[in-house]
Amino acid sequence: MKITDWINKDLPEVVKSLEKNILSGFHIQTEEGLNMSGRNEIYAVLDEFLSVLFPGAYSKEKVALEELNFYLGDTLRHITFTLRKQIREVFEFHCDKSDCDECDCDEKAKTVCKEVIESLPNMRSILLEDVSAAHEGDPAARSLDEIVLSYPCIEAIATYRIAHALYLRKVPIIPRIMTERAHSRTGIDIHPGAHIGPRFFIDHGTGVVIGETTVIGRNVKIYQGVTLGAISPFDKDGTPRRDVKRHPTIEDDVIIYSNATILGGGTVIGKKAIIGGNTWITSSVAAGEVIFNNGKK
Repeated sequence: MKITDWINKDLPEVVKSLEKNILSGFHIQTEEGLNMSGRNEIYAVLDEFLSVLFPGAYSKEKVALEELNFYLGDTLRHITFTLRKQIREVFEFHCDKSDCDECDCDEKAKTVCKEVIESLPNMRSILLEDVSAAHEGDPAARSLDEIVLSYPCIEAIATYRIAHALYLRKVPIIPRIMTERAHSRTGIDIHPGAHIGPRFFIDHGTGVVIGETTVIGRNVKIYQGVTLGAISPFDKDGTPRRDVKRHPTIEDDVIIYSNATILGGGTVIGKKAIIGGNTWITSSVAAGEVIFNNGKK
């Protein structure tokens, strides 16, 4: 059978069957509510955020210093209009799902958008501390430019910090779309709900997982394959545990070497502790201790 004959004769039946399946079960709405083709719009606005935080590294073209003010203003205006629409849509979608008729979703979206954009100068200052920590923590790094342009941790951490600002303002869905985009591009999985202090460096990065309720202090360095996770996401009845601290706390100046696994909401890794590679930790570690997979130093 020719492909054109199949298209004309058999494909309409596939279309009908697929349409029936979609309409009778779970589906992302295609006309109203959330339209996940809008995910590409979220990716686009994320790229614009990255480009105003690091012009020249993430912008689509060179930005001359004498044109910087115009570039930032023009890009931030576009972010404002696009992001406000995206946030309003996810607020409205969740209000529809919960039969809420009291929220002014447009006003909430305006407020969130304004607050997040106003936070960018401080966010960039923190990111510059992250870049500096990478430069100081990696003898192979030749320059700050090299780190910003080529290190996957910078894209992952910058994306996390943008998404975290939205997460703190209770914006649904969008923060996770952002961090999962970074996850797919860098191999680094940071939940937008995690709380991460400045001077954070992920060396190499592939396979790093940082869970939603993780708390990380200042000047923490971790290597590839590290998991900061939950012991179990379920209670004794098999119900997913939500709204509780499930992931560890990492205090200031800690180093965690490759493939270490640290689990549990009550687990605290004390200041200046060193966690060796391939260790499995489900209880707290005192400040300054050095842990290897065969015990303490």
